[in-house]
Order: sequence, then C-alpha cells, then structure tokens
Amino acid sequence: MSVKECGHHGDEERGALLRRIFGVIVAFIVLILFVIFLIWIILRPTKPTFMLQDATVFAFNLSSTQPPSFVPIPNTITITMQVTLLAHNPNKRIGIYYQKLQVYASYRNQQISLTTEIPATYQGHKDFTVWSPFLFGAAVPVSPYTLSSLQQDQNDGAVMVNLKVNGRVKWRVGNWISGRYHINVHCPAYIRFAGDRNGGVGVVAPAVKFQLLQSCSVDV
Repeated sequence: MSVKECGHHGDEERGALLRRIFGVIVAFIVLILFVIFLIWIILRPTKPTFMLQDATVFAFNLSSTQPPSFVPIPNTITITMQVTLLAHNPNKRIGIYYQKLQVYASYRNQQISLTTEIPATYQGHKDFTVWSPFLFGAAVPVSPYTLSSLQQDQNDGAVMVNLKVNGRVKWRVGNWISGRYHINVHCPAYIRFAGDRNGGVGVVAPAVKFQLLQSCSVDV
C-alpha cells in the first residue's frame, strides 16, 4: 500500500507542477498583451495622410474604332502619366513602415493602367515622404459602358481618374514593431481635356501638368 500511495502522490505533485508552469506562461502572455495594449492606447496611433500634389499627363487616348461586325476590336484607352504623392506621418512617437505599396489608375472602378510598385519606405515621427511614380496603360480594353462615360466626360471637358494605392504598413514604437496592416488610399484626379473634344483620340495634349493639391481618403 505504501508503494502505491507514494506513486500516486508523485503523480499529483507532477500534475500540480505542470499546472503552475502553465499558469505562469499564461500570466506572462497576458501581461505582455496588456502592456502592448496599454502602450497602444497611450500613444494613440493615427493613420497617415496622403495628398495628390500634381499629375503630368503625357497621353490619354481613347480609341473607339467601329470595325465590321465580323472583326470585333475592343474600345481601348492608352494612358501615360506621372503623379506626385505626398504622405505625412502625424504621430509624435510612432514611426511607419510602408511595404509593398502599389499604385495604379482607374476609371469608374476599372483599372486602366499597369500597377507601379513604390519602394519600401520608413517614415519617422511627423515626417513627410514624396513619391513620383509613372503609370502606364497601353491599349487597355474598356467596356461599352466605360466608353460611353468617357465620351460624356470628353464632351463635358474633364475626366476624373482615380489614383489608388494599396499595400501594407507597420507601426514602430521604439524597438517594438507591430504586425502588418493593410492600407488603401484613394485619390481623385480631375483632368481637363485639351484639343478637339470630338476627335476621340488624343483628348489630352502631351505633357500637360495639373496642379491638383487633392486630399486622399485613407483606410488602414
């Protein structure tokens, strides 16, 4: 009986020790999470702000050729432009890492340019960063609805091209770096047509620079 009792007593001691170790680990994890949450609340991280400063349009051509019905050729847009984006970190104690930022132009939710990637950037406290990416789109097919809207905008003398930025950000406080968060930026760019509005091709003259100073919406 004494041998069995000793064995049973040893199992209880090992179980109690494991429970204490598990409790210490859980308490340590909870403490770390609480400290991170407390730092987050005290510092109050604010999402960055973006502004579209200007856009230089080298080409914005609309092709609406009407071929014979047995040779279907889609309507297309060709666009070449350079934009200047200004990003501002409004935080006093928090730095921002920008990663995998991709910029493209769209019209009525249809992408009309290739995606241009912005190099990874670190932005310090209260700092400003300027990017000037080029956007290209060669003979991008558009739907009949998009073509009709573009022709209407052409008649009105201006078109709104949306500049969109998608990527990821990380917050930095001292040596601590947060996980990755998705960032989505939307910048409307109003471009005036030049030349013959009824031509349908070359509706914007080459190398026309538009000073926009347009605030962008930012979601993180």
